[in-house]
Amino acid sequence: MKKVIVLGSGFSSLASACYMAQAGFDVTVIEKNEQIGGRASMLEIDGFKFDMGPSWYWMPDIFERFFADFGKKVSDYYSLEKLSPAYRVYFGKDDFIDISDDPEEIVKTFERHEAGSGKHLQDFMKKAKANYGIAMQDLVYNPGKSLLELVSVETAKRLPLFVQDISQTVRRNIKNPKLRSILEFPVLFLGAKPSDTPAFYNFMNHADFGLGTWYPKGGFNAVAKGIARLAEDLGVKFLLNEEITEIVNEDRVATRIITKNGQYEADIFISGADYAHTESLLNKEVRNYSSEYWNKKTFAPSSLLYYVAFDRKVPELQHHNLFFDTDFEKHAEEIYDTQQWPRKPLFYANFSGKTDPELCPRGKEIGFFLVPVAVDLEDSEDIHEKYFEVIMSRIEKNIGVDLRSSVLFKKSFGVQDFKDRYHSCRGNAYGLANTLRQTSVLRPAINNFKVKNLFYTGQLTVPGPGVPPALISAKVVTDYILKRTHKILANT
Repeated sequence: MKKVIVLGSGFSSLASACYMAQAGFDVTVIEKNEQIGGRASMLEIDGFKFDMGPSWYWMPDIFERFFADFGKKVSDYYSLEKLSPAYRVYFGKDDFIDISDDPEEIVKTFERHEAGSGKHLQDFMKKAKANYGIAMQDLVYNPGKSLLELVSVETAKRLPLFVQDISQTVRRNIKNPKLRSILEFPVLFLGAKPSDTPAFYNFMNHADFGLGTWYPKGGFNAVAKGIARLAEDLGVKFLLNEEITEIVNEDRVATRIITKNGQYEADIFISGADYAHTESLLNKEVRNYSSEYWNKKTFAPSSLLYYVAFDRKVPELQHHNLFFDTDFEKHAEEIYDTQQWPRKPLFYANFSGKTDPELCPRGKEIGFFLVPVAVDLEDSEDIHEKYFEVIMSRIEKNIGVDLRSSVLFKKSFGVQDFKDRYHSCRGNAYGLANTLRQTSVLRPAINNFKVKNLFYTGQLTVPGPGVPPALISAKVVTDYILKRTHKILANT
């Protein structure tokens, strides 16, 4: 059996390991940290269990498609619950909108806030659903090797949607600023301002309203563990606490990796670790991209995260809560244009213990808070404390409850932590933004141009940011490798 080494154990790495093991390779996953999952690690303290990263389970069809590739179902590895309401959006004191799990109810909600908007929403969502079908069937499973991958009869019909942006299409018929922000926020998962994101990407609104928001019991870490269990059943081996320090190549062929604890040889290497960091492990002359290249790219945001234990339940808030009680556009400008710490940030509050009581001791609650911020920021404990106070003050202002006295403990995680724990390029949390100039062939390549048996997967290459795209990325890169296996192995 030919050997494959997979670098990292995030979703793209885990899925790549599964596909390569299924194809008959001897696969080993090597992970820097103490547990599998990458950003989907779990933090456990005194019986409180926190997802450290992803918390929105969207696009359930992509997860089903992944497991179906192995003759399995999602339910074989973890259970799902559809959330209703999917989430709540706060716009001020006692001023909020709940988004139902039923598209017809969402239409009624829009109509109540703006007469005529319900019909416009139905038209918008019909187009979003069609775009979702095209994207998932024709576009995102391509390797990003030619612009012709984007060309089909259906995409040709939608050419204007690649020139217009999300904001233009949303604001053409929806005038209420609250409703506009609800329709524009899903593209933040793609890592760009709505005004910089092609209108075709409104397929994310179908992922939101059409497919709904789900919760995997045990949190997102349970999803990572489920895929890891599938991998182990396929014969994949895992090595944890192994910091990779070098990828050795001879005559443009990778031969082994060196870690702080040893050396490991393989015939094929797939990196789901940070792309830019992976390249730093190579000699400069065989890297695809320079540091200047990465510094010029438009990155999705970083995040300032808090994991908070409360000594009581918090019935006043939902599982997912978005606080849009400040200027949406101003915060986006501070992330992408001026790249500064936000003065009045939007933020997200997650109380998953409401849906999954096993995540915390009886009568207690866990809170996960996220403030989107620019990459490359200098952060500190003082800054973390400042923004935690902002979050607590805004919650108190909007729902009339002061949670400060109920805090048992809190941990924060910022830009520098993303760099330290994940070797994240410029401290990003989500990857490269899906702007028009960073789509398909314009994203970093899935193969090393100079090292014949080294490949890349994950959020910095095709198709882009998010957990479902990470699973797709694994399918893309492994299909690419397997179609060329004989040629690759002949050169090793």
